[in-house]
Amino acid sequence: MEEGHKRILQRNRVNLVRDLNPSDMYDGLLSKGIFTQDMIDEIKRSGTRRDQARQLVRDLETRGSRAFPALIECLREKGQHSLPDLLLAGEPKSQPLPLPVHVQPVVRPLPVSPEREFGKPRATGRVRRDSIQSYKMNASPCGHCLIINNVDFEPQSELNNRTGSNIDCDKLERRFKSLNFIVLVKSNLKQKQIRQELSALSKKDHAQYDCCVVIMLSHGTEVSHNRFPGAVHGVDGPNVPVQRITNYLNGQNCPSLQGKPKLFFIQACGGGERDTGFEVTPDKDRPCIGGPDDQTDAMPMSSSSDSLSTPSDEPDARATLPTPCDILVSYSTFPGYVSWRDTQAGSWYVETLDNVLEDNAATNDLVTMLMMVNNEVSQNSAKGLYKQMPGSFNFLRKLLYFQVLPCQRPIQA
Repeated sequence: MEEGHKRILQRNRVNLVRDLNPSDMYDGLLSKGIFTQDMIDEIKRSGTRRDQARQLVRDLETRGSRAFPALIECLREKGQHSLPDLLLAGEPKSQPLPLPVHVQPVVRPLPVSPEREFGKPRATGRVRRDSIQSYKMNASPCGHCLIINNVDFEPQSELNNRTGSNIDCDKLERRFKSLNFIVLVKSNLKQKQIRQELSALSKKDHAQYDCCVVIMLSHGTEVSHNRFPGAVHGVDGPNVPVQRITNYLNGQNCPSLQGKPKLFFIQACGGGERDTGFEVTPDKDRPCIGGPDDQTDAMPMSSSSDSLSTPSDEPDARATLPTPCDILVSYSTFPGYVSWRDTQAGSWYVETLDNVLEDNAATNDLVTMLMMVNNEVSQNSAKGLYKQMPGSFNFLRKLLYFQVLPCQRPIQA
């Protein structure tokens, strides 16, 4: 919000708290994209009508240049004409109040870039600017990368410790530092602490960066959802839905990441089912005997003849999500199924993801590399009786090419 509009709200705070009816404002501010449903629910929980009005005014000051004109419009729509007249009395006469703009999307075909044909490496040393073909990814550092690594679970959670997860964490920390990210690792977080870390990340100023990455290594489960399935557990047992995790960084809740890619990598079970695959011809995918060190990241399941046990993901409350623009969520396994982890070598998914990034990040875009990961894990999960199929929910609008540093250099978090 512009400073002049903030000062108007601050000067008239007493009148607004006394006369404003917040319940009349919620639908209008939601439909105009000023507030999210989560924000409105939070305001409603603040207490009495006066408390809600006070919190609504505070939150409006953080919602960008369209918030003030949207408030005026909502007040007039509800017949509360005295308040908009009072607020507009503080407006300079030479600067008429802008009305909210409702933009209709225009779909244009993607042009074919002569510089990048499928299967051919990109020219080295070229400065990558934001274009219709690819995201700008040349800031240095490129952005923040938060890794949450839950290994040791509290007894009341009834979840097994995730032996081997530290191997995954070390690989991904080194990998994303080599891709020029500021990497922060947090270990053994409870549900509330996970949400606090994500909230802190959303409140950072990302204006100077081009991208943001969140990596979740934990037990997981199925939950009700509108867009993104699954949830990850804190070490105390309760979980955080993936949909809520992505909400922290969407364009509404983290304005400095608007239009920038937000990437989420989830190494956790998507449920409790175990996939034994289907038969293929012998010259293609041939299963072989698995090792005793493979575990899953799902809730523990009893089994009389299974030496591979340790499943890990559970349900949680529904969360709403605005249009998830510029978000990609990569899952280690298909929704509803377990995700396997070797206690000695780490998880199948992370091991493959790290190898693919190492070999291909300099020449291939992210979506292409994730297809490579899908293929490798589906083939190589013939390590044992069970199979695994990773996948992604992709709401990116452009191709994404990582920076690759000539050599690793540590970036302080």
